[in-house]
Amino acid sequence: MRPVIGITCYVEPAAYTVWEQKTALLPYDYVRQVERAGGQPVLLPPAGAPAGLVDRLDGLILAGGGDVDPARYAADPHPTTSQIRKFRDDAEFGLVRAALEEDLPLLGICRGLQVLNVTLGGTLHQHVPDVVGHLGHSPAPGQFGRLPVRLSPALATLYEAEEITPAHYHHQCIDRLGKGLTVTATAEDGTIEAVRLNRRVAAVQWHPEVDQDGPLFDALVALARSYRASRQLSRAGAGPIG
Repeated sequence: MRPVIGITCYVEPAAYTVWEQKTALLPYDYVRQVERAGGQPVLLPPAGAPAGLVDRLDGLILAGGGDVDPARYAADPHPTTSQIRKFRDDAEFGLVRAALEEDLPLLGICRGLQVLNVTLGGTLHQHVPDVVGHLGHSPAPGQFGRLPVRLSPALATLYEAEEITPAHYHHQCIDRLGKGLTVTATAEDGTIEAVRLNRRVAAVQWHPEVDQDGPLFDALVALARSYRASRQLSRAGAGPIG
C-alpha cells in the first residue's frame, strides 16, 4: 500500500471543459511527483477541519498559492501583497500545527515554506524585489525564473550537487526565521530558499514539482512509508528530507 500524502490546494474560479466555476484545484505536477515517488496523493481543500485528518496521513505537502495574510505576523500589507485567502490561511495554519504535534513528515513548497515560517513565529519580506533589487525570483506572471541556489550538505546529498538552478516563482520570502528553523539553502542574493525544522519537516521556496527529477518527493515518501510502518513501534525512520 502506498503511503498517503495529503496535499493542500487552492480554491479559485477556474475554467475546464464547458464549466467556469469556483473550484478546488492543484497543478498536476504535485500529484505526478508524489505518484512517481511511490506515494498516494490526496488533495486537502481548505474546508471543514483538515487538521483533524492528520492521524490518517503518512505525509503532508503544503503547496504553493497566494500570499499569507500579513496580520498573522503583525505587519501591514504591502501594496503588492495579493490573493490573500483567509479561509486557506485558517485551514493550513491549523493543519501545520497538528502535523508538527504528530511529528508527521512535512514538505512545504513556496507558500508552504512561508506558512511554516509564520506558524513558528517568523516574518516575511512582502516583496522580494524591494529587498534584492531584481525580478529574478518572479520574472513575469505565469513565468518561472531560474536562479542558482546553494545547498546545505544534507540537501546537496539529496540532489547530488552543491548548487542547483530550480524554478522560482515567488515575490515574498523569509525575513525573520521562525523558531527552531535552520536555513538549508540560499540564493546568490541572500534570499532564504530552504529551511528545515527537524529530520521530518523541511520546506523550500522554489518549485521542485515542475522539474522531472524529484529528490525531495522521494525523500518525503520514504519518510512517510517509514512513519506509517513505525507508528505503532518506535517511529524510527528514513533519512531527513533536507
